[in-house]
Amino acid sequence: MTRLIIRILAALSVIAGLNYVVWRWTASLNWDAWWIAIPLVLAETYSFIDVALFSLTVWRMSEREDPPDAPAGLSVDVFITTYNEEPELVLTTARAALAIHYPHRTWVLDDGARPEMREAVERLGAGYLSRGDEWVGKPRHAKAGNLNNALHETTGEFILILDADQVPYPEILDRTLGYFNDRKVAFVQTPQYFGNVPDSDPLGSQAPLFYGPIQQGKDGWNAAFFCGSNAVLRREALMQLGLTNYVADTERRVGRALAVGQRVVRRARRRPEAGDPKVASLLSRVEAAISEGSRRLAAGDSIGDATYRVQAHVDAAVRTLVAEDLAGVSIDVAALREELGMDSPFDEATEELDEAVERLAARDLSPLGALESVRAVLDALSVERVHEAQPIMPLSTISVTEDMSTSMRLHASGWRSLYHHEILAVGLAPEDLPSMLTQRTRWAQGTVQVMLRESPLLMRGLSWGQRLMYFNTMWSYLSGFAAVVYFAGPLAYLLAGVLPVNAISVDFFARFFPFMLVNQLMFWVAAQGAKTWRGQQYNLALFPTWIKACTTAAANVWFGRPLGFAVTPKARQEGGRPLRLLWPQAIVAALLVMACVVGVVRWVLGLNQGLGTLVNIAWTIFDFALLSVLIGAAKYRGYDPAGESAFQTTKEKK
Repeated sequence: MTRLIIRILAALSVIAGLNYVVWRWTASLNWDAWWIAIPLVLAETYSFIDVALFSLTVWRMSEREDPPDAPAGLSVDVFITTYNEEPELVLTTARAALAIHYPHRTWVLDDGARPEMREAVERLGAGYLSRGDEWVGKPRHAKAGNLNNALHETTGEFILILDADQVPYPEILDRTLGYFNDRKVAFVQTPQYFGNVPDSDPLGSQAPLFYGPIQQGKDGWNAAFFCGSNAVLRREALMQLGLTNYVADTERRVGRALAVGQRVVRRARRRPEAGDPKVASLLSRVEAAISEGSRRLAAGDSIGDATYRVQAHVDAAVRTLVAEDLAGVSIDVAALREELGMDSPFDEATEELDEAVERLAARDLSPLGALESVRAVLDALSVERVHEAQPIMPLSTISVTEDMSTSMRLHASGWRSLYHHEILAVGLAPEDLPSMLTQRTRWAQGTVQVMLRESPLLMRGLSWGQRLMYFNTMWSYLSGFAAVVYFAGPLAYLLAGVLPVNAISVDFFARFFPFMLVNQLMFWVAAQGAKTWRGQQYNLALFPTWIKACTTAAANVWFGRPLGFAVTPKARQEGGRPLRLLWPQAIVAALLVMACVVGVVRWVLGLNQGLGTLVNIAWTIFDFALLSVLIGAAKYRGYDPAGESAFQTTKEKK
């Protein structure tokens, strides 16, 4: 019955929203104030699309019964990831992991490589893993690299991944492994719940909307996300994904190298030295060999078969030209190595090598230098992938949020996922505003990275429902730009008398209020009593965080600017001035207060309409209600459970 009600409300939300947005575009725009009218209607259109995507999400909310019994005899590794967390925090999680009922092996993956951590972990009887010498000087890929390293050091059929602060319940594997009786299930995600959060949840950590109707809805579309912790994954699925991506990446890079080689040789043929019949013949043979290699690769032949003939012809041509004339060889080779920016082309990281290949394609080389360059590039792009610490990377390394990218790739490969809506581990949420902002920024940056590098709308293998479920989450982080417009709307009218719509009329109220009311009712019913207001507040109040995340992620993807990986502090950070982090919101709040005062004065003086003034003051009051969450956030100094253990009382709180 609940699902039917949700579907009715979802349909009504979309219909009412479409009615409002179409009217706004076709009949209400104040073109005399286009500079605010157009941004506002674009922001409203963005919000309507957001509502439509949420409506689609909850349309298929899963309603799972008790999970199947866990089959006996499965081998399971429990991974606890850590970098710089306090040893006692990690050991608390390790002790709980060792107490899990289902037979398993517990491993602490210490990316900080701390000797004292190794000693303490081994005293508990758990396994300890850190990276070896093969990672020195190679891209580390943050948490994804830590997990990928551990996958190559262990053998369990299934892996339970826990963050350092996520203390598991003993029954976590008994409640999740039964789902893997379906051979197509790649992972089972459970909620992330935090035991150090008061009922007021001042930092909005619990996310009951996401770990509730959103994940349940995505589950109905076979698009539940892997969220980095509290999830059980099938090793076979991860390793298959790693192999598939390895082959696809190698084919892409070799194909690109062949295309660049073709361009380099063609440029060399235009040089005066190529007028020599023997040189021209050699270049023609190499060009034909490269074309043949490209055709073989496109036809699905192995990379070795596709490149062997090219390499053989290039090697033979280089030897012939060297035998004819050694002049310029050392100069060309030295220039090539300088162009690639390395002592040896075999030691370069992926992005830097790709840039070097592009620069190489634009060089004007002698015939011998061209052939030597083509040979060096083909060698540098060998199937060994020596620019990485290990050739197979099962978890995605294209983003600081490896979890979403990995789950999207698994779905595109035909694997299934499940969301089990039961709290089976309890973690620690940020206990101060700076830590929370660090966490939210990383989440948003990683999500935008994935959107720009591997858009779900273009990824092959995903169903249309899966595409929209992933896109919905990515789309939501663009809300910061819409928020700026929503603040600017009432400011424009109250301060200057500029109305973005033709008039505040019956047509406006008759379309706007039904849309808002049915939309909020849908959220309330879908949440099934969960407190979602805090999430709605932060969606608008953190607009500078979302804007910063979008711009920095775009700069990273498009221009190669470093992003880094910031670990969320698990304990309250002493000192600092959290209020200085909120200066954009403070400026907006001050402007809104000033606008209300000025608006009333203009109304008294007859410069503003009475109805327009009241509507826009009500708008500012709503904005204040959303921004007010930051007052409690700035004053928050951590959870005080009155002497009780947060972990011990979690089930009682629920």
